[in-house]
Amino acid sequence: MRALGYYNGKFDLLENMTIPMNDRVCWFGDGVYDAGPCHNYHIFALDEHIDRFFRSADALDIQIPVTKAELAKLLNELVVKLDTGDLFIYFQVTRGTAPRDHTYSRAPGNLWVMMRPSKLDEGKEPIKLITLEDTRFLHCNIKTLNLIPAVMASQKASAAGCQEVVFFRPGGRVTECAHSNASILKDGVFYTAPADNLILQGISRNHMISACGALGIPVVEEPFYLPDLFEADEILISSSSKPCLRALEVDGKPAGGRDPERFEAIRSHMVEEYYRCTE
Repeated sequence: MRALGYYNGKFDLLENMTIPMNDRVCWFGDGVYDAGPCHNYHIFALDEHIDRFFRSADALDIQIPVTKAELAKLLNELVVKLDTGDLFIYFQVTRGTAPRDHTYSRAPGNLWVMMRPSKLDEGKEPIKLITLEDTRFLHCNIKTLNLIPAVMASQKASAAGCQEVVFFRPGGRVTECAHSNASILKDGVFYTAPADNLILQGISRNHMISACGALGIPVVEEPFYLPDLFEADEILISSSSKPCLRALEVDGKPAGGRDPERFEAIRSHMVEEYYRCTE
């Protein structure tokens, strides 16, 4: 099987799967999700992704219809049905199925899974960024399905020939990217935004912090701003499928690229950890 879809106990080729029109995701985007990479049929940092998934659901009063252990077992059983062990694993829960109404009754939600072939981006090629004002809501720490601002921002980046968007709030505080976390290196110190309600606490971000600790690189978790971004020695972009990327251009101007040794130390540490943990 090349790509798999799962919905409430049924699975098939992804293109064969259907859902009820009254699933609340259709009317309200009413759900949360998580996702991560898989190598050699081993899902990387699975417990961390499941923990975040349950935190997001709890924040929106959504009942996941399985326990953490049951979800882990299900995902591990599904990956072996694919033709390759190099996969991208996506799972979400929606509030349930009911006629359209803004209010809801508490009941177990609908569980979705999608799996498709995908190899890890090891971050060897630099990327280009654009900056955009962050007009999203104030609960970015919840991995909700409501991603229209991120979709529109990603499209603007693509139209500009760039791979990612860096969001900033009024006053110039850098928050995160459309589907990644943004961090910087300056004078040998790793700076990353605090894990407050303005960013999603990325799994790869956390592993990057751990990598810095192992490498003896000081870490500062506090707000940084657009001038800090433009003047950074290195700009690091992290996500579950692209754990450590390096940006060398922002808004059409050269940026970063002044501390290649530390960047490479962090990148290689994270890639080696990934393969070590998925063998």
